[in-house]
Amino acid sequence: MEIQIYNTLTRKKEVFKTIKNKKVNLFVCGPTVYDFSHIGHAKTYVQFDIMVKYLRYLKYKIFYLQNITDIEDKIIQRAREKNISWKVLAKRYEEEYMKDMISLQVDSVSKYARATDYIKEIQSQVERLIKKKIAYKISDGYYFDLKKFKEYGKLARRKSEEAEDAVSRIDENKEKKNRGDFCLWKFSKPNEPVWKWSYGDGRPGWHIEDTAITETFFGSQYDIHGGAVDLIFPHHEAEIAQMESISGKKPLVKFWLHTAFLNINKEKMSKSKGNFITIREALNDYDGKIIRFFFASNHYRTPINFSFENLEQSKNALERLNNFVLNLKISKQKDNLGLIKRAKEDFMKAMNDDLNTPIAFSVIFNFMNEVNKNGGGKKSYNLMLEFDKVFNVLDLKEKKVSTEIKKLIREREKARKKKDFRKADEIRAQLLKQGIILEDTEKGVKWKMK
Repeated sequence: MEIQIYNTLTRKKEVFKTIKNKKVNLFVCGPTVYDFSHIGHAKTYVQFDIMVKYLRYLKYKIFYLQNITDIEDKIIQRAREKNISWKVLAKRYEEEYMKDMISLQVDSVSKYARATDYIKEIQSQVERLIKKKIAYKISDGYYFDLKKFKEYGKLARRKSEEAEDAVSRIDENKEKKNRGDFCLWKFSKPNEPVWKWSYGDGRPGWHIEDTAITETFFGSQYDIHGGAVDLIFPHHEAEIAQMESISGKKPLVKFWLHTAFLNINKEKMSKSKGNFITIREALNDYDGKIIRFFFASNHYRTPINFSFENLEQSKNALERLNNFVLNLKISKQKDNLGLIKRAKEDFMKAMNDDLNTPIAFSVIFNFMNEVNKNGGGKKSYNLMLEFDKVFNVLDLKEKKVSTEIKKLIREREKARKKKDFRKADEIRAQLLKQGIILEDTEKGVKWKMK
């Protein structure tokens, strides 16, 4: 069964074929570490984490590379505002980002690469562009001459920036040859970070950091480049222009994958609108697996609306799944092998169709409903664990209750046997306030956490 993935470069789904056997080199644009990461970042990194886990499930050998932008205008500006070193600021928020990824169970990245660890490689790329006369020098640094790269715009299918592109850090200088030319190497101003170089002391531009890192690990061409949709222009266009100009080879990347926007309460997330939510803030109210489940149950190319009401719905749905799997764990019932086979086939069919996670989850919930009606045991349990290797959302720790709670449950059972239903209902209500839900079955009472 072949997997098809939507390629932003060609605007269509294509059969996924790697450059070399089942080895996959994947790069995803990482964070600029000047503040806490927001839930838009969470969407992208959770959804790519699931993609990687599924490809590994299919036995692909993946090297997943992600950069950390630890030198950039925003970092310098924020460090000034806080009156601290840019290095201290970047290190702090890199650590906070890593904590957030641990909380969200994003653990598929093979290597995190800090931009400042690759200054020599960045300088090498800029130097090669200078020697090819594709880069030119003006008062504040070296710029890429877009007239020297005729295919600029082939990914976004446009060549000029628009109002929304302001977030993508367009370099402004009246001396530029072309309005869209972007900075490769910035000459440092007083009290700014600086690296020595024979072509002029300074620091890297934003776009060149990524191609220097990917060339170091993957060479001039690789399998997949990912990121959020707002990075397509001009950031990813700039990467293509830089690397294809340096190497003379194309395409830089076989498959370009982009995650869609995240809205907050049906509006685009924005600090000015006051609807900006960090990952850390969301984690204060909801477990990381619930947030992960919310993003996992939506298709990566579909814009989604984030609200705490939607998270509550995800919490309830995930609770149903957890209880189902915990019950399967102790079940002695026979499995329906035909149902298991069909569920696995349908799951893979959905995931092979451009990683259609909503359909995959509908398969899982349909399977749960069928098993609840007709029974299931160890093999059904193992299938759910197999699915969770991809999604990593289940929490299968046995829930423990206090001695006091157990005592109340026993007292209620005694009351029921004596047909003292008033007392039994009072104890049920008391337990419910403490987050314990009771279920009366033919085999006795069962309980679960609310």
